[in-house]
Amino acid sequence: MEAQNEQKDYRDAYEKEHYKAVYLAGRVASLEDQVDDLTFRLNRIKNNPLWKATGPARRGIHFLIRQKDRLKNCGSIKGVVDKLRYKSRERKAMVHYGTASFPKEQERQEQEAAVFDRMVKISILVPLYNTPRDYLKEMLDSVRWQTYGNWELCLADGSDDAHSDVEATCRAYAQNDPRIRYRRLEKNEGISGNTNACCQMATGEYIGLFDHDDILHPCALYEYVKAINEKDADYLYCDEATFKNGDINQMITMHFKPDYAIDNLRANNYICHFSVFSRTLLEGTLLFRPQFDGSQDHDMILRLTDRAQRIVHVPKLLYYWRSHAGSVAADINAKPYAIESARGAVADHLRQHGFSHFTITSTRAFETIFKITYEILQEPLISIVIPNRDHVEDLRRCIRSIIEKSTWENYEILVVENNSVTKEIASYYEELADNPRIRILRWEGDFNYSAVNNFAVQQARGQYLLLLNNDTQVITVNWMEELLMYAQRPDVGAVGAKLYYADKTIQHAGVVIGLGAHRTAGHVHYLQKRENLGYMGRLCYAQNMSAVTGACLMVKKSAYEQVGGLDESFAVSLNDVDFCLKLREAGYLNVFTPFAELYHYESVSRGADDTGENALRYNDEAARFREKWKAQLEAGDPYFNPNFSLDKPDFSLRV
Repeated sequence: MEAQNEQKDYRDAYEKEHYKAVYLAGRVASLEDQVDDLTFRLNRIKNNPLWKATGPARRGIHFLIRQKDRLKNCGSIKGVVDKLRYKSRERKAMVHYGTASFPKEQERQEQEAAVFDRMVKISILVPLYNTPRDYLKEMLDSVRWQTYGNWELCLADGSDDAHSDVEATCRAYAQNDPRIRYRRLEKNEGISGNTNACCQMATGEYIGLFDHDDILHPCALYEYVKAINEKDADYLYCDEATFKNGDINQMITMHFKPDYAIDNLRANNYICHFSVFSRTLLEGTLLFRPQFDGSQDHDMILRLTDRAQRIVHVPKLLYYWRSHAGSVAADINAKPYAIESARGAVADHLRQHGFSHFTITSTRAFETIFKITYEILQEPLISIVIPNRDHVEDLRRCIRSIIEKSTWENYEILVVENNSVTKEIASYYEELADNPRIRILRWEGDFNYSAVNNFAVQQARGQYLLLLNNDTQVITVNWMEELLMYAQRPDVGAVGAKLYYADKTIQHAGVVIGLGAHRTAGHVHYLQKRENLGYMGRLCYAQNMSAVTGACLMVKKSAYEQVGGLDESFAVSLNDVDFCLKLREAGYLNVFTPFAELYHYESVSRGADDTGENALRYNDEAARFREKWKAQLEAGDPYFNPNFSLDKPDFSLRV
């Protein structure tokens, strides 16, 4: 009899899983059919001769619409004036970069005369291949003009016989400066082989990687050696710009980077140039591995930063990357093999860290900006905690979207009822009582977001917690999976989603501390359109952030309890940011993923009044937040470059 019962339980479990698999497969197939149908219709429109002929007129109309939207976003004549002032501010900020940032004579003399405790020699490696003479000379001159003098330039030349001028130019420079070392290779061995040949020539304590057609800022080595002495850095990188027409002041992009962020680096080689590192990091390994040619730098950076003890980002524009026909800076398709090499480099890195059964796919931002889909281990219970007072329609919309759209099935919903008074909400609670996944908890005290959630967590059965506002609505069907794949990692604390207002502008895409008028915290990319790629594609890949909003936040219950949950002295505001900073202080990473999307009809549940008593309460909580996290605020957000203004969430530059 017992065996029969076990067999029946097994069949029931199998049938449940089989039904789930069939249902999900059907759902995916249905969505794919819709995509195929829409793609077919779109292509049919695009290939229509009339559509092609009316292209110029459409572009003109779209231009006028954009101008209308910009004026609309300004809101008023004052808004238009503010917009013009903002553009003027951006132009003023630009004077701090390019040749305007080069040292004047007195500064140059001071840097050249500077004596550090560690006057390390930096070996700069430059692999050469058919380098145009003008590019070559500008590269060589930019090294010779460095204000720090203890360097050597190692040149390995794989150029063909038709480009003998490369050798002639290099030998002429080497004759005038013994720090320049040149070697003619018997054959071209590709980027990796040629650079490894440079490395064999190097005698410095630190190694720097420099492309044969780019330009270094005159203070680059000085700033790096200063950081080596002050911070004992063993891996360094800086901000960089891409320029055109041979003029570094004609910048196409200015890439102001975050400090070291492993999830950013896995998704996107944001470190790129100018990497300088202690040669001890190379012990037992090659500098570049030939199988990753085209993305050898991404592979190298992933490997060496894994080994490094003190990775330092110098937040200054010290590297200028030339954009020209045939360069990756101009078009990744100039080197299509680079895409597969980059994917392979990331895959190898992930395997080294114990990950398996992951997928790496290109995103809409760029071919080598990746979405990594991690395998979800086991099938843990997720406890969704939703505080609520009245607002029956908001709560109904929220819960309906969870039930109808979510592909993850192992969850429970804890609605924390807090002093509701309407009959409608009482009636809805009775409806919810019929659903075994939903429990109604009752919090009788005054509203305190932190206390309400802490109360619910004590009664949560799940291994993972998902804090969720009642004014949210699910968009992405696998939103819980997208959050869980990061939350399950032992090194990750809080994971946040991408949230939109009803008009599909961004409400949340990560939180930066110190941002905003109160200098507490603010949301980046705020009010950008849903289709926006973000600054340097940052709306298109998962990344590390100092904090994420509690409106949709997943965390391990064990981590929540480890840091003492939400601080109840922050009754309404900044409790989520404070919580994330506590997680970071405990050694966890916080992650924002754009692949879990929800609507967030912000503040409708409690009102958006920021005057009177609410304003006084916020000012009080903001003051306590600034005092509690004073050191972190003074140091600046590590994931938000100090060249950016703290007045705006759009990555605009400081003046």
